[in-house]
Amino acid sequence: MTNNLIFPDILLYLLDMVGVIACAIAGTLLAQHKGFDIAGCILVSMVNAIGGGTLRDIALDRHPLFWMTDLNYVIVITATSLILQIFFHLYHKIDNALKLFDAIGLAAFSVIGFKVALNQDVSPMIAIMMGVWTAIIGGMLRDIICNEIPLVLQREIYISASIAGSVTYLLLERLGVDAGLNEFIMLGVIFAVRMLALRFDWHLPSIRLVD
Repeated sequence: MTNNLIFPDILLYLLDMVGVIACAIAGTLLAQHKGFDIAGCILVSMVNAIGGGTLRDIALDRHPLFWMTDLNYVIVITATSLILQIFFHLYHKIDNALKLFDAIGLAAFSVIGFKVALNQDVSPMIAIMMGVWTAIIGGMLRDIICNEIPLVLQREIYISASIAGSVTYLLLERLGVDAGLNEFIMLGVIFAVRMLALRFDWHLPSIRLVD
């Protein structure tokens, strides 16, 4: 990842890898469930894991793209997908597993995208948007490839969880909270909001015009 971030480089890198592995698992689970072959599962896991970060870097004009200069991303995604395909039969509850790893990826990538954007000296609003993009674009592309309606478009507490985490970070920053601790708090807030929404079946309301 980039240098000069407040978060120590090695910890930011490890957090990025957590998100990559989680999204690779989520992508492979769905692709395998849909009957994709080995290469298809790897492709879907790649799109899910690095699609959002790629769009973020293009939007922020960060070149070369992060995964082109660090083959660990491709290696980790491929290895994760292959291992999971071998042991896919152990995942009896596909929906629960998919949503759990989605939540982990959502939290990790939201923090990564948000911090990368702030490091580019963009406004807080754009940083929040980049956190959302990093977290959701890969999953949207995964669902489209697998002929599913993207989770983020189904009244799910998903984008709003990412925004809640970013806003929490900005508020705590104003209160003088240490940046490293603040990032962990942001991670926890996003994951907690998403998991609570799943646990208690929270959904965003839809606006319907009365005929």
